[in-house]
Amino acid sequence: MIPPEFVQQLLSRIDIADVVGAHVELKKAGANLLGLCPFHGEKSPSFTVSPSKQFYHCFGCGAHGDALRFVTEYQGLGFVDGVKELARRVGMEVPSDTRTAAEREQADVAKARRKSLSELLGQAAGFYAKELRGNERSVNYLKGRGLTGRIAADFGLGYAPAGWRNLARCFPEYGLEELETAGLVISQAGEGESTEKRYDRFRDRIMFPIRNVLGEVIGFGGRVLDSGEPKYLNSPETPVFSKGTELYGLFEARAAMRQSGYALVVEGYMAVVALAQHGLRHAVATLGTACTADHVAKLFRFTEQIVFSFDGDAAGRRAASRALQAVLPHLSEKRSARFLFLPAEHDPDSFVRELGAASFETAVEQAQPLSSYLLEQAAAGCRLDTPEGRARLLAQARPLWTAMSAGLLKRQLLGEIARMAKLPEAELQAGWDQAKEAVKAGVETAPAATPTPGWRKSRKPAPQPPTRLPPTPEDQLLRLLLVHATWWERLSHEQHQRLLSRTSPHALLLAWLDRVVADQGPLHWAALRPLLAADASARGALEAIGRLDLEALDLQASLESPFSDLEALLDLLDRPDPSSDLGRSAIGHRR
Repeated sequence: MIPPEFVQQLLSRIDIADVVGAHVELKKAGANLLGLCPFHGEKSPSFTVSPSKQFYHCFGCGAHGDALRFVTEYQGLGFVDGVKELARRVGMEVPSDTRTAAEREQADVAKARRKSLSELLGQAAGFYAKELRGNERSVNYLKGRGLTGRIAADFGLGYAPAGWRNLARCFPEYGLEELETAGLVISQAGEGESTEKRYDRFRDRIMFPIRNVLGEVIGFGGRVLDSGEPKYLNSPETPVFSKGTELYGLFEARAAMRQSGYALVVEGYMAVVALAQHGLRHAVATLGTACTADHVAKLFRFTEQIVFSFDGDAAGRRAASRALQAVLPHLSEKRSARFLFLPAEHDPDSFVRELGAASFETAVEQAQPLSSYLLEQAAAGCRLDTPEGRARLLAQARPLWTAMSAGLLKRQLLGEIARMAKLPEAELQAGWDQAKEAVKAGVETAPAATPTPGWRKSRKPAPQPPTRLPPTPEDQLLRLLLVHATWWERLSHEQHQRLLSRTSPHALLLAWLDRVVADQGPLHWAALRPLLAADASARGALEAIGRLDLEALDLQASLESPFSDLEALLDLLDRPDPSSDLGRSAIGHRR
């Protein structure tokens, strides 16, 4: 925790005029400074900065605060990162840093490496942009998609020429290891060859630079100009780029999101650029992966409303289901989400080009509220005119409802689910609470046998069903990964390999999970459950374990488990004897 005294000391050494002036053109206006507000679009300046009071205020949108507030709001940083950014400006060290000297040195080396990689990527972006201007074929392609030179420049679009080593013209030291680390080149040894061949990763593609919230180039997306495959090629995971946390177009869309009041999430780089061409500059896109909780958290730093726009086909519906799962934990009375499903024959690009921006904005206004979409997902495949169908509704609704953060919206949806299931709300709440407590206790309760009056005491008691053994650490780990599939993506390649190489049914189930995540993204348990139930081999592996079943996983999904539980279990499994009594820890069984 950062001491409040340090924050005050930091602000006393910071000049807000310098902080704001680095991003806004300010002019002297009496005792204050005046400029165009960076938090909403305006033609006449109404944004004032007071050097004497160390305060800013916009008379247009009401934005106000000190230097720390400006940095966190404008750059989309959290409180701690905002303090660190200001402290860096004045050479102060944040006192909450409890790392050792060696750890700090290691962190500094990693930071310098990231900076070096970003500089290389920025240099490559400049090279690609120059190549675009001199390539008539790629320019005509972009013109054919309705894009102007101005919008191409705003997004830094470029062209990676055909050929294997064009980046050697940009980087004379083509053998530099950092070029491979940055994802710009590939090194590969041919069969029977002792030396590796190096060549450009991106060839004959329109290039879309991916920037972080600070505007630094951290990766690329490349699109083919013809019918080649793959249609889109992304940078690999690097020290500066992670698909699960970054969004294409966020740097360019920040101001427009504040002005419009919402962020528009679409699929594909071209959709973002095409919408911007038509004046809709508040769109962002995920980078070849499903929308994650990290994506949602990042967007909610800039706006309080997200609209997910997907195609109306089956793939679009699956993407919407994953987005629903990602956004649920972040909802509040002030934060909301909606879902826009376009006609099957349209994506956002074609819709705007054919019908215009005004029609698209009208469609956004009519987008389906999250509450309605959640209930629709919960009722999917259920016959609500039968008790069995309503029971299935409750099984599908509980993990979705449980994933929501506490608040009035969650309370209201409990009532809606209860009405659909034809149950009193209090009875439904009590049932779900009871099931949650059963999992916390880590035991399965059963009613005690009551002897029938008149039985002789010598009569042998009826045989009791075998007692289920308590879960092992491997059981607990599998349970957490199945109901929190997003955690599988957070594990390293080495951790994946260790888990998948184990000789137990758990490894078979994790291999199945790995395939599902690769094909469909990290699904919420409500969406993953029917896939598991329908897969004979996965279901067989679950039965072979003997201590887990779908009902136990349903109950686990209703619990709030931190990622640290998974980390503790991974550490436990690395010990020589993870099946010892010590291994049967209280993780996931808190009373």
